[in-house]
Amino acid sequence: MDFSELEKDNTGRCRLSSPVPAVCRKESCVLGVDEAGRGPVLGPMVYAICYCPLSRLADLEAMKVADSKTMSESDRDRLFAKMEENGDFVGWALDVLSPNLISTSMLGRVKYNLNALSHDTAAGLIQYALDQGVRVTQVFVDTVGLPETYQERLQQRFPGIDVTVKAKADALYPVVSAASICAKVARDQAVKNWQFVEDLQDLDADYGSGYPNDPKTKAWLKKHVEPVFGFPQFVRFSWSTAQTILEKEAADVLWEDSPAQDLEGPERITAYFNKGSRARPRAPHRYFQERGLEPATAL
Repeated sequence: MDFSELEKDNTGRCRLSSPVPAVCRKESCVLGVDEAGRGPVLGPMVYAICYCPLSRLADLEAMKVADSKTMSESDRDRLFAKMEENGDFVGWALDVLSPNLISTSMLGRVKYNLNALSHDTAAGLIQYALDQGVRVTQVFVDTVGLPETYQERLQQRFPGIDVTVKAKADALYPVVSAASICAKVARDQAVKNWQFVEDLQDLDADYGSGYPNDPKTKAWLKKHVEPVFGFPQFVRFSWSTAQTILEKEAADVLWEDSPAQDLEGPERITAYFNKGSRARPRAPHRYFQERGLEPATAL
């Protein structure tokens, strides 16, 4: 996999794909969808599709593809290399979603939660395969959220395709297993070769599994939090684990336009992202105060 585009700019998203096998433009194909890295507080989330002609599905199964979570890294790499060797009938594509993209989406003014982001990314990859001329007639997807709702949504978007969404689909359908291997191999490679845009002193590459409950991951977060600027872009700062550490380790913030009499003490930086209502009413911006403007309650 060529990650040169991601290494140039790892703040957004990056799409990678194999060449489309000629046979996949001629024969009916089955396509699987899965992801890797949905839960970690560190690193990107990767969505992947894998597809092949229905007539060659037995050949894909013969490669002994399985749920990537049940395999060692070396086995995943070996099987991905095998899929690449069989590029005459196996194709794949993936989207790498950066931590920065995930967190800014979740904490934006218009909230875009992880489930919606996942659903849209999966649908985008299916559409990408269709746009490339792949004759997709069946799709199998590892669910995010309620499988019935997710399946109905995909079926409405792709009415000419038979869509199946199931929990643990990566263990049930070989084509989803193959997609899970593509996603996991890509995420592992992206994490290993991550280009930090920040100038970090004594960067520790041993951050454990990257999951929020991993003591090594928590220790890495505490070590690499900057009191004013927060975390490197490798961190999903919208995760509660990161926010808790930010509350404890980051500097207190006093907002410039807050009247002194309204402040009982300086607020933490994460208060800016608080989804709930503020305990204290916020004073109008000074633009309105200087001009004596007030909200109109009646006309």
